[in-house]
Amino acid sequence: MKSNKVCNMKVEVPTGIEMNDKDYLTTVLELEKNLSNNYSWALNEASNDYLYEDYFGMFEDTKDMSREIFNLLFQKGWYSLEKAEEDKIDEKIQCLQNQLLELDQNH
Repeated sequence: MKSNKVCNMKVEVPTGIEMNDKDYLTTVLELEKNLSNNYSWALNEASNDYLYEDYFGMFEDTKDMSREIFNLLFQKGWYSLEKAEEDKIDEKIQCLQNQLLELDQNH
């Protein structure tokens, strides 16, 4: 049976109540995700263009950092992905195309 998991060799970390490298990186990733969500909110609420541009730069930085941290977690084997089956992808594409057609017909 073919595995749908996409992952790297796992780097072993100490177990126990003490935080290890995986715990720290996972926590930082979660913090970066929350920061970018908050910046997204601030972008919607920004009252002037200068403020918006400042927030947008910070938003991009947090998104970039989140991606870098995710990539590091993935490289260390601490994060895995699941391959999508080709027929499931085709099914989703067809569903979205139908929704787009419906939108076009209603406008």
